[in-house]
Amino acid sequence: MRIRAAVAAGPSQPFAIEHLELDAPRPDEVLVRLVATGVCQTDAHARAGHTPAPSPIVLGHEGAGIVEHVGEAVTGLRPGDHVVLSFQSCGECARCLTGRPSYCDRALAANFSGARLDGSRGLHRAAGTAPVFGHFFGQSSFATHALATERNAVKVDDDLPLELLGPLGCGFQTGAGAVLNTFAVPAGAAVAILGVGAVGFGALMAAKLAGASTVIAVDVNAGRLALAEELGATHIVHATQTDVTAALRDITGTGADYVLDTTGRADMLGHAVASLAPLGQVGLMAGSAAASVAVGGLALGKSLRGIVQGDAVPRLFIPKLARWFREGRFPIDRLVRFYDFDDIDTAFADAARGDVVKPVLRFADAGRQEQE
Repeated sequence: MRIRAAVAAGPSQPFAIEHLELDAPRPDEVLVRLVATGVCQTDAHARAGHTPAPSPIVLGHEGAGIVEHVGEAVTGLRPGDHVVLSFQSCGECARCLTGRPSYCDRALAANFSGARLDGSRGLHRAAGTAPVFGHFFGQSSFATHALATERNAVKVDDDLPLELLGPLGCGFQTGAGAVLNTFAVPAGAAVAILGVGAVGFGALMAAKLAGASTVIAVDVNAGRLALAEELGATHIVHATQTDVTAALRDITGTGADYVLDTTGRADMLGHAVASLAPLGQVGLMAGSAAASVAVGGLALGKSLRGIVQGDAVPRLFIPKLARWFREGRFPIDRLVRFYDFDDIDTAFADAARGDVVKPVLRFADAGRQEQE
């Protein structure tokens, strides 16, 4: 079938909106008509060549849409289902079989290779032209339609606003999962979040859900810090106006029980470790090649670990996030700004400047029109 897609050709090049051909779903796949899709920092990194993803490629990995066709082996979804698309995993390795799919042995190939795990591609340009890669995070949702699988297409209630839910598949899932799954933050704990972008806000809202008594947001953007206070932060720290370690210790007394660093900055890693209480934990969402930690800084039972996708099993965790949104306890609508699909370059530019927490591209009726 013919679809419209935003093709990323390489660093510093604008997206090209192209007509491409998408294969029919295989037996284990579903065809999804996209309603909306979030723009994530990982898309920006891939576009800039900072990930193993090839180019030209159709990026996008926070899709939300409606199932139009299912392969004959699909049993859990049917046409008309509303779904949120998340990351892909093989479903067969030890990590997947023990409920840790975000640490899948084949995670890089499943999400960044530009192809299915068997190396094939379902997305094509016209014959005789240069090939294009797809299947980014098992979806490539910067397009009117996408192929996904039962593993990464998560059914959500039909009466929820689907255009808001796509970022539950990555950014918000990652932050909330770090707090609720990885840390399992108990009531009364002190939590510090370094960087309040989409991941940081997901963590902040989750810390409030968990009953943390102290929730500290650290950032350099005054507007985001003000919003963090509105969404549950008990304290805010402007990182360029004060010493972060001193501020966190002053607020918490003995140090933070949990620090989530979403920045990937070497100086923030230093603050994270230095501000921990005994037995405190640091979670890292991103890494910096220049960052290092002195082993002595982890004395008194302190620990440090990387976190992928909030240790979430999407088919279990995303419905929880959707339910908390319905109940008003996970207000992602406060964080989203919508853009028309054709304005994708504007959405990326606004995100790069920090003008918007979570850009979401809307497809309106474009998907239906492509089929006519």
